[in-house]
Amino acid sequence: MGDQGTHAAARPLRILSGVQPSGRPHIGNYFGAMRQNIELSKRSDAFIFIADYHALTTIREPKKLAEYSLGLAKDYLALGLDPGGCAFYRQSDLPEVCELAWILSTVTPMGLLERCVSYKDKMAKGFAPDHGLFAYPVLMAADILIFNAHKVPVGRDQIQHIEMARDFAQRFNHLYGEPVGKTFFTLPEAAIEEHVATLPGLDGRKMSKSYDNTIPLFAPREQLKKLIFSIVTDSRAPGEAKDTEGSALFQLYQAFASAEETAAMRAAFADGIGWGDAKQTLFDRIDREVAPLRERYNDLMAKPAIIEEQLRDNAVALRERHATPLLRTLREAVGLRDLSKAGDAPKVEKEQAAALPQLKQYREKDGKFYFKLADGDVVLLQSIGFENPKDAGAWVARFRQEGGAALSAAVASIAAQTAEAGAALDALKRAEDERAQSKTG
Repeated sequence: MGDQGTHAAARPLRILSGVQPSGRPHIGNYFGAMRQNIELSKRSDAFIFIADYHALTTIREPKKLAEYSLGLAKDYLALGLDPGGCAFYRQSDLPEVCELAWILSTVTPMGLLERCVSYKDKMAKGFAPDHGLFAYPVLMAADILIFNAHKVPVGRDQIQHIEMARDFAQRFNHLYGEPVGKTFFTLPEAAIEEHVATLPGLDGRKMSKSYDNTIPLFAPREQLKKLIFSIVTDSRAPGEAKDTEGSALFQLYQAFASAEETAAMRAAFADGIGWGDAKQTLFDRIDREVAPLRERYNDLMAKPAIIEEQLRDNAVALRERHATPLLRTLREAVGLRDLSKAGDAPKVEKEQAAALPQLKQYREKDGKFYFKLADGDVVLLQSIGFENPKDAGAWVARFRQEGGAALSAAVASIAAQTAEAGAALDALKRAEDERAQSKTG
């Protein structure tokens, strides 16, 4: 009999993205984070959430925050996000996030937060210097670490926040994990959104609510046409060749159009298409794509109770599977324990140290020999099949001696691994070293 679960896949790539509910979305938002998040939800273990805790730092009107949160949920659902196919939830439905933020804040140096570029930028713009803005990176780190996400899609202005989340995770792992040979947090990585389009607004500047130059994504047909016909253009008359470079109208068309349609519009610009005709073409192209989305959005308008139920049900499932078990482990780690067992703390720590990941070698039904590293029922490292058991055994012995340092040499012998594999192997190595020292001592 082979080892049960031999070919169980390692934990898939886990991606997390949060969006603040800050008003009606515009087509710039769609071609930015929203469309990318929906695509990610189709091909990865995606966690997408409405960041309403974060929104409290800027929105002071309760009714407006609730409306914006409902609106953002409807936006995503209308655009095709499947709430059953990914973890789509509301941040405030996971109170464990705030508890984790507090635990992380106890290992967060003040100087690190004071150097946060986004905080300095908001202060320069006249924002009130409240604790929410100051501690924003800690809450963001809790959002990421509560699910031990591997990657977080962000713009370049958010890279520092991801680096801070890594720093908090490392500090906690070092302080509470190393003494018991355990790694609590995966170190997240920033996934830079290099390819995300930045669309121009009606006046040619970046489309932004702060510039009041946006085109709402689900604007009624009449409003959409009025807005498109208000796009600023130059004074060149019909028949005069027009530049596509720097043209807000052309860039907006290109965002929606196919390569063939874009080439045809480029040729029309060169041939001197009139601005009125160009705007009509842009309107027809956008309306053709947005019309079914608008219909779906309007249908959802009448179903707030269903949306609320979906968000709450997803949050309940996420709490049961992820948040509550993690917080239970972290509470134990920092000493928030059952007081009736307070005297058993050393024993608990020994038990935790003993509960290391397991590195096993075994033979499968195909006749080949394998090894795997597993933490409970989660496979952290899975080898390829070897014809000779000595080959598999040699790698097991090397990993025990060298820990994660041996991973780079083992690339050709590994079928799958997770980000936690290196740290788990290092923990095994430390345990081996300690056992060896205790014997010689």
